Amino acid sequence: MIYNEEFETLPREAVEALQLKRLQQVVSRVYHTVGFYKKAFDNAGVAPEDVRSLDDLKRLPFTVKQDLRDNYPFGLFSVPMTSIVRLHASSGTTGKPTVVGYTKRDVDTWATLMARSFAAAGLTRNDIIHNSYGYGLFTGGLGAHYGAEKLGASVIPMSGGSTKKQIMLLQDFGPTAICCTPSYLLFLAEAGKEMGVDMKALKLRVGILGAEPWSERMRAQIEKELDITALNIYGLSEVMGPGVAMECIEGRNGLHIYEDHFIAEIIDPKTGEVLPYGETGELVFTTITKEAFPLIRYRTKDITRLMPEVCTCGRTFVRMERVSGRSDDMLIIRGVNVFPSQIESVIMEIEGLEPHYQLIVDREGSLDTLEIQVEVSERVFSDEIRGLQSLEKRIKKDVKDYLGVTAKVKLVEPKSLQRFEGKAQRVVDKRNI
Repeated sequence: MIYNEEFETLPREAVEALQLKRLQQVVSRVYHTVGFYKKAFDNAGVAPEDVRSLDDLKRLPFTVKQDLRDNYPFGLFSVPMTSIVRLHASSGTTGKPTVVGYTKRDVDTWATLMARSFAAAGLTRNDIIHNSYGYGLFTGGLGAHYGAEKLGASVIPMSGGSTKKQIMLLQDFGPTAICCTPSYLLFLAEAGKEMGVDMKALKLRVGILGAEPWSERMRAQIEKELDITALNIYGLSEVMGPGVAMECIEGRNGLHIYEDHFIAEIIDPKTGEVLPYGETGELVFTTITKEAFPLIRYRTKDITRLMPEVCTCGRTFVRMERVSGRSDDMLIIRGVNVFPSQIESVIMEIEGLEPHYQLIVDREGSLDTLEIQVEVSERVFSDEIRGLQSLEKRIKKDVKDYLGVTAKVKLVEPKSLQRFEGKAQRVVDKRNI
């Protein structure tokens, strides 16, 4: 089902014409209302009237997360506080949180894009959506909530945590869809089994999963454990929240970016050079309809590529490949670049391993080391030592063969690694650098 057929199926020329018109408007507005952007544009030697085509976007300066922190809390808002109806903020684990604001119109736009996303997942007003994204300053919970209501569906505002209660409500309320991180959904499936619940017998038929990179293998595991269709949703607080892009149930091959509201670019993360469609690099967004907190060329640090081919569902917006990792999460082990999601893909190919792992990065002398800790199944854990040693060697060999990285491997007993209700923290960096 297509929620906004008028916009979601626009011919390419019409999409680009709309983008240019909205880009010119937002560039002019931020130049005259946000001191940071006026200074940045002036330093780059570019003025709003210089944006005559979409190609001129690359002349504009980038915005990075540190700019948001430097202007904490409200320095990048382009409207007075009397027009702000909602504030959200990131967790701020590496310093001051990044603060985002919304006007009434922004909140409505966000709800509409989330309704689009749910419709892309095949949901309608007849569905019940169990929302396990966290409510509060995190954008996930309220973003999904307002979208579900906009669609006309029933929403269960569960938020994160209280796992046994979550499972009770999944049984008793009979939701047909669930929103959460993929790692938490696997945890719910595991906890349900321990409680003696047949998780495949639930009424759930679709999961709208995001907020962390995950692999195709993890998708297959989720679908097997719960007998549902698992779909990928993308967003980030600075750009809007969830609902910037969504995988459709028909194609399941890349996420449709809502290009009538966001312009996406892929750049070389080292040089900042814009890359053509199909090449992998860092995703950059320009918001072209946000009133309170517009962003120009915001560097997300997410690594992906753009696919312009029209999807079988009929939507004409460009698609982004699932995020393979973040440029700042990329591990460089003895000169080899590797993302946690790549290691996950290798692990989940091997029978007897659970989809719960942690990567320990350390340094011996001047060389970095990587240890992969991964849980084994109950059956494998009860095997003799020789079998476990053989499995460790297999993992080590496959990681070396596929990724070119030499890693230590440590098999750990089932359910011994920490579970996460929000984003999974896969990497523990013990290097003092």
